[in-house]
Parts: sequence; C-alpha cells; structure tokens
Amino acid sequence: MNVVTVCALISSLSFFAYAFSYFNAPHMKNEFKRFGLEKMGLTTVVLEIIGALGLLVGLKFNFILVISSLGLALLMLAGLIVRLKLKDSIWICLPAFFYMVLNTYIFCLSINLMNS
Repeated sequence: MNVVTVCALISSLSFFAYAFSYFNAPHMKNEFKRFGLEKMGLTTVVLEIIGALGLLVGLKFNFILVISSLGLALLMLAGLIVRLKLKDSIWICLPAFFYMVLNTYIFCLSINLMNS
C-alpha cells in the first residue's frame, strides 16, 4: 500500500464515522446548533459522505481523488474558520485542522500522480 492509499483510507473512514455519528449522537447535531448552522448540518454530512466515497473511488480513478480531496480540504477549512470565529480552543479546532491538512496532502500527491 502506498502513502496516497493509506491517507485516503484514513480520511475516508474518518468521514464515514463522523457521518454515522451525526445520525446517532445528539451531540453532533447540537454542535451545528452551537455554530448557528443547524440547517447546514445535513448538507455538510452529505458532502462528507460524497467526499469519503470519492476518496475510495479515487484510488482507482485519480481525477476523482483530486476533486474529492480538494472538496474535503475546503470543507474542513470552512469548519476550522467557524470554530475559530467561535473562539473554540486549539484542542477543539485540531481535528478540523488535521483533516484539512491531510486532505490537502492527498490533493497534492494526487496532482503529482496526474502529472507523472
């Protein structure tokens, strides 16, 4: 297994787990209420599921990997901005930052694969 595959699997499985927990843990929906984005919760989760699926499909079709990793990186950038605006602690912001960096890394690696 190469680095791109490992990173894509970690990211994809994490986003699937988050989506599953959104539907099963009231805490997750309460976070969107706290953000003032209650109506965006389901949309965000659907985008995360599409992105996670795209990462998996992208392991076979690199162009899909490029698009999915960029989309998830931007989604996590938006999440990080929301958390920073709410003045959440660094520990609360860390997961969004980590997944933004991870998906940016996947994006950069997948772009390099396209050019080689």
